[in-house]
Amino acid sequence: MRRMIVALSLLGLAAASPALAQSRPLSVEIDHTARLNLRGAASSVVVGNPQIADVTVVDEHTLFISGRGFGVTEIVVLDGLGRTIYESEVVVSAPSSGQVRVWRGSSVTDMACSTTCAPSVRGGGSAGAATPPATTP
Repeated sequence: MRRMIVALSLLGLAAASPALAQSRPLSVEIDHTARLNLRGAASSVVVGNPQIADVTVVDEHTLFISGRGFGVTEIVVLDGLGRTIYESEVVVSAPSSGQVRVWRGSSVTDMACSTTCAPSVRGGGSAGAATPPATTP
C-alpha cells in the first residue's frame, strides 16, 4: 500500500511539470534561421548572448532562432509559471555554402555568392567578434 502511494505521488509530480525538451546543441549558420517548435506554451524567452543568437516569437509554440554572430550561447524558454520547457545551447557557425572571403593584404571582404558574387551586407573582417577564425584550404 505504501509503495502504491509513493508511486502515485511521483506520478502526480511528473504530470504537474512540463516536459523539458533539452536536446543536443542547436546549430545555426550566421545570418540564417532555424525553426523551433515547442511542446508547451512559451511565456518568456531568455537568450544568453543576443550578439550571437536572436529569437523571434511567432506564437507561443513557434520560435525562430537567428544566427547573429559566431559563437555559442544558450536559449531558455519558460512557461507562464516560470518552469523551463526548453533549454539548449545554440552554436552559430559560418555558412557552409554561398560565401567567399576575399583577402587583399590585411583587408577582408565577405562576398555572398549564387551565380555571381557581391559584397555581403555583413561587410568583412573588421567586425571583430563577427568574423570566424581563419581556416586554410
